[in-house]
Amino acid sequence: MKKQLLGFWSIWNMSFGFLGIQFGFALQGGFMSRIFQTLGADKEAIPLLWIAAPLTGLLVQPIIGYMSDRTWYPTLGRRKPYFLIGAILSSIVLFFVPHSPVLWVAVGFLWVLDASINISMEPFRALVADKLPESQRSYGFVVQTLIIGIGTWIASNLPWIVTQLGVSNSAASGIVPMSVKVAFAIGAFVFFASILFTILTTSEYPPEDMEAFEKERNQKSRFVKDILENIGKMPLTMKKLGVIQFFSWFAFFTMWSMANPALTEHVFKSSAPIEEIYDMQSSKDIESFDIANSAFQQSSNLVGSAMGVYGLSSMVFALLLTFYTSKKTINRKYLHMTSLILGGVGFLTMYYATPESLKYCFILIGFAWGSILSMPYAMLSSTVNPDKMGLFMGIFNMFIVIPQIIAALGFINFLSNLLGPKAINAMLVAGFSLIISGLCNFLITDKAAISYQSK
Repeated sequence: MKKQLLGFWSIWNMSFGFLGIQFGFALQGGFMSRIFQTLGADKEAIPLLWIAAPLTGLLVQPIIGYMSDRTWYPTLGRRKPYFLIGAILSSIVLFFVPHSPVLWVAVGFLWVLDASINISMEPFRALVADKLPESQRSYGFVVQTLIIGIGTWIASNLPWIVTQLGVSNSAASGIVPMSVKVAFAIGAFVFFASILFTILTTSEYPPEDMEAFEKERNQKSRFVKDILENIGKMPLTMKKLGVIQFFSWFAFFTMWSMANPALTEHVFKSSAPIEEIYDMQSSKDIESFDIANSAFQQSSNLVGSAMGVYGLSSMVFALLLTFYTSKKTINRKYLHMTSLILGGVGFLTMYYATPESLKYCFILIGFAWGSILSMPYAMLSSTVNPDKMGLFMGIFNMFIVIPQIIAALGFINFLSNLLGPKAINAMLVAGFSLIISGLCNFLITDKAAISYQSK
């Protein structure tokens, strides 16, 4: 089937749902560790508490990719039913996460939230490849990255914004502040509304051969066998991209799980107070705890706002690429390499950052993030069977979640402790990992993956 070249606004509409998905991910990535610490989690335990996120991705994304390849409804299409289901579940869970009364409830909510977000996210990656001719795929993924950058920046600043509007940023011991609760409620609304916008404004191509499609769909499902067979048939370029993805996502998982404890402690000098060291029966100690807790919550707001800068810089990165890729060829390999190395430098310079200069570290990290969200998928989509795009996008997610699982199971703590006991060393580990990821781009040699004339 010859696919039509689409204009900017058509590509924008089909990608707009990612605004909501990124609201969910940014609130999760920027503030779940804060919620865990508020509910009493020790900073050494935080990476393991985050293991829910990659584990659910490992299980959910290949399943959803496989199912969406075999789905077709005349009214909704192939990918949109999954957008809708994921949006409903994610919005409900986002609202309730900050109301968790105890730590284990928050951890359970993270499992459900990440699974729900993944139900929506994986089909969005496949939709770009479904709808766009190969000559526009870099352009399409870059527009998607532009929207992700907008979502990251706004969502990361939400607790700070609502605090400026008069919502309380303080709370009693073990209670998540109202500013965070309001931010998550706003995120829940935006998630659902943006997904609904894409569903209502975007159509999908039906299967080219409906008779053959129905025959295959009606066959007895061989999900596990099909997954294993296609893992064995992965193109060589996909495997090489997997190495790059491994080190990239190890770095970003380290940031999401450890940035709040690392930066509140090292940059803002106000780590989370440990209730056990205070005599909570003493009015003086209670007052001291409240002062320390207020300082920690305020610093957490500022860390969240600084993290939002990486969304803003990735948005600028994507905007420049949008204009460029709409007219000219890009070298995906060297662009991705340079962006990842700059991001690694951003992490390393956090060691010397001040509250005023921290945003510049995240500007560099944003270049890496903008590239991670577009270039690997553009390179991948040029090398796989289009009839199995959803399945291969799901399998490709293994290279995203496996490094996160490894990181959560103790490797963040192990590697950072080699550098010393300070929490900031986790950011140094992230920096070295991202630089290694950038250098691994030398492995990519497939010309179709490296560069494709956009128009």
